[in-house]
Amino acid sequence: MFIDILIVLTTFLVMEFVAWATHKYVMHGFLWYLHEDHHGPHENFFEKNDLFFLIFAIPSWLGIMLGMIYNQYTFVWIGAGIALYGLCYFLTHDVLIHRRFKWFDNTNNRYFRAIRKAHKVHHKKMTKEDGACFGMLIIPMKYWIEAKGKKVTQKHKNAGTV
Repeated sequence: MFIDILIVLTTFLVMEFVAWATHKYVMHGFLWYLHEDHHGPHENFFEKNDLFFLIFAIPSWLGIMLGMIYNQYTFVWIGAGIALYGLCYFLTHDVLIHRRFKWFDNTNNRYFRAIRKAHKVHHKKMTKEDGACFGMLIIPMKYWIEAKGKKVTQKHKNAGTV
């Protein structure tokens, strides 16, 4: 059981780097046409960018399903780690930062303020070139430092929206 938990947690951590590389080299690279609408104004709830969910959901689902079918539980735990990262990515990116759901409007945690700042810096560039802050959960120290003393006293109205 310890090994199973270790596999899930290791997969979760590795996914941050996979997501960083995918964001930098795929989303801001050859599949920019799917990610571009995320960097500009739009009126629809859904974006073409939401299709990237499948990039991570399909391997997770296959790992869990095929691991269960063939009794290869290492793949189940890898799939679970990918799914857990996907859940955290959704809650951080779509709920906390872009507020597609208004679940964390009163959150005033330093880490969350730092994540919002890093993501705001990422969205300053409306083009695919010269981007910054491609990660989601691991952020540069300078944003931690900036968020240290900046507690927000009012409700996070439109916090993190771009």
